[in-house]
Amino acid sequence: MKPTRLCILAGWAWACSAACAAGPLLAPLDGPTEAAPAPWLVVGLQQLNKPPTRFTLVTLDGQRVLRVEAQNSYANLVHPVPEGNTAHRLAWRWRLDQAIPQADLTRKDGDDSPVKVCAMFDLPMAAVPFGERQVLRLARLRVGEQLPTATLCYVWDARLPAGTVLDNAFTRRVRMLVLRGPESPQRGWMSEQRDLWADFKRLFGDEADQVPPMLAIAIGADADNTHGHSVAHVASITLD
Repeated sequence: MKPTRLCILAGWAWACSAACAAGPLLAPLDGPTEAAPAPWLVVGLQQLNKPPTRFTLVTLDGQRVLRVEAQNSYANLVHPVPEGNTAHRLAWRWRLDQAIPQADLTRKDGDDSPVKVCAMFDLPMAAVPFGERQVLRLARLRVGEQLPTATLCYVWDARLPAGTVLDNAFTRRVRMLVLRGPESPQRGWMSEQRDLWADFKRLFGDEADQVPPMLAIAIGADADNTHGHSVAHVASITLD
């Protein structure tokens, strides 16, 4: 592994040293301060005048957890992963406290999520279909960001049933798997364990025979298209 790595994701640069490989791959979200510990970093779209979603460490049910609150906002809390790592099992707990009734992930004007957990991959640009490649390049120019070529997101949605697979309404570079739907009760903790490699092959198998390197893990929520308000919590997120 190289001693340093410069990761460019959504307009931010990280110098990811060999120390990234020491201890857990993901810094625990259970610290005493309100801000998530480094190298977790909030990445928004201020260039498009969108207020950022709020990510705050709080005490809930006697433990420190991440509160994710979107109010007419957009942002992701992103954690880079070391180059060359082979970790692919992602686990976490989450709960939905307030959904976005107007959200509809099948429509651009409803493309909001109260909480999602995503993995970003470095799919070679040559593997991206030509038309989408041009759209991605234009999007990168528009927002001034090096957007990932392939992002897999697990979402909690109040409308679509669990097991639904769909593309993001704006771009096929983001593909989603609904893990929790309207059948899941709000304000109740749910535990998840996913094989990122298996899910990547399932959602991006039309473009890649092999799983490309992983760049980062992200926790997100957005309410900028519906101008809504949502609250969720995430805890115990690990990657191994």
